[in-house]
Amino acid sequence: FFFFQAEDGIRDFCLSRGLGDVYKRQMLPTMVKEGYKILDLVHFFTIGSDEVRSWTIRRGTKAPLAGTVIHSDFEKGFVHVEVIKYQDIVELGSESAIKKKGRFKKEGKDYEVQDGDILHFKINRGKK
Repeated sequence: FFFFQAEDGIRDFCLSRGLGDVYKRQMLPTMVKEGYKILDLVHFFTIGSDEVRSWTIRRGTKAPLAGTVIHSDFEKGFVHVEVIKYQDIVELGSESAIKKKGRFKKEGKDYEVQDGDILHFKINRGKK
């Protein structure tokens, strides 16, 4: 990857002092971010009562298709998706605060999922 060239000095410094593991740990986040950019990938989150999950999709994916990374039925039975922006949760701290500020959104089948969105899919399980 091209970004390693810019890091050659740091890598050489770490390796010459027996710190190869430190270098690898520090470079891993950069490698992942650059890999996502190169591959044109983004991720969104789902939140349950006891877990948060991250899902990877291609940039530009519409909500119904994005839901298929969770379960294939999400596309067929898609009703809408509830969207919370990551920055809003950081800034306001809770779903109820986001709703009070009017930043909680319901989006339809044409919604293009954005990097970092927090999504709650509403599906009709009986639809074939």
